[in-house]
Amino acid sequence: MTTTAVTHIASLVTNDPSLGNGTPLGLIHDAAVVIDGDRIVWTGESSKAPATDNVLDAAGRAVIPGFVDSHSHLVFAGDRTDEFNARMSGQPYRAGGIRTTVAATRAASDDALSANVARYLAEALRQGTTTFETKSGYGLTVEDEARALRIAGRHTDEVTYLGAHIVSPDYADDPAGYVGLVTGPMLDACAPHARWIDVFCEQGAFDGDQARAILTAGRAKGLHPRVHANQLSYGPGVQLAVELDAASADHCTHLTDADVDALAQGNTVATLLPGAEFSTRAEWPDARRLLDAGATVALSTDCNPGSSFTSSVPFCIALAVRDMGMTPDEAVWAATAGGAAALRRTDVGRITPGARADLVLLDAPSHVHLAYRPGVPLVSAVWRRGERVV
Repeated sequence: MTTTAVTHIASLVTNDPSLGNGTPLGLIHDAAVVIDGDRIVWTGESSKAPATDNVLDAAGRAVIPGFVDSHSHLVFAGDRTDEFNARMSGQPYRAGGIRTTVAATRAASDDALSANVARYLAEALRQGTTTFETKSGYGLTVEDEARALRIAGRHTDEVTYLGAHIVSPDYADDPAGYVGLVTGPMLDACAPHARWIDVFCEQGAFDGDQARAILTAGRAKGLHPRVHANQLSYGPGVQLAVELDAASADHCTHLTDADVDALAQGNTVATLLPGAEFSTRAEWPDARRLLDAGATVALSTDCNPGSSFTSSVPFCIALAVRDMGMTPDEAVWAATAGGAAALRRTDVGRITPGARADLVLLDAPSHVHLAYRPGVPLVSAVWRRGERVV
């Protein structure tokens, strides 16, 4: 293996409080990073960097960990331009629009679906995302959900079974029958291809009792829970997520004080998805409230063709700072270390010895520019597993 040093970094975000300035970001100024193979082996002041086979001069630019996008829906076909246009013309967002994507996804070939995933992942990579999760949920039959997970598994290890996205149109008059399918034959077919199980616990999707049955069945098959919780209304999703030790409760827009307390006291990460609120003109999640209570917060794109058709974590960082009460430091941490926590990973989302060598060189002197200069393509270079890929 060859070693590479990135030197003369104006501001290095390590996400290790024991390093640098002692903040959660672990900032080191005038820093260097040494990569050996697919791992970080050294971080510190640039003047103290050890000799390496290769050297790249950052020339006073910032380096941050690769973004960890812990919530996306990339196995789909088609788009929902007409729905978005109608929504921007005054029609409210409802979960039922998912059925449009279900029909297009069922009709698409495996190769077309896989090419679509690859396309959006390449788009995300160019914007600094080096780890991502993605879900099924646009098939809603045993065969289509299982193939979605197989396709997702070609592109990432972080694969989530979301047969419980909405009640399948095929079971519109028999929701209990669909829950039986999701917890029975569909789960049997899908569990070997997934790490996680998710459910959309929401009015118009699945209630608390149905969500509990689905997540409990998934746990019995070795899948760890995640929950789409409290996006469109107050409900039981957050409390259920914490009770079942779900890795994350995602959306968290409508929260009671008890919900916030549960998240602060439990191990479940509150994953906020500002792209969805932007795209649906909905109420913003109150990140400040969660952070002040002591909850762990992640930021993710929720990339999907209906309610958040963006693959840009920098865009979501800018929204979180502008509209959700987060500081630039908190938003960058949430999009890197927070995303890793939402996937229960310790090898990504940070730049410390032993971590995977996933890092992003910004065309800016500080990570603050991600919010300070919204919409500007600041990602200059990306390394994933030690290999420069952008």
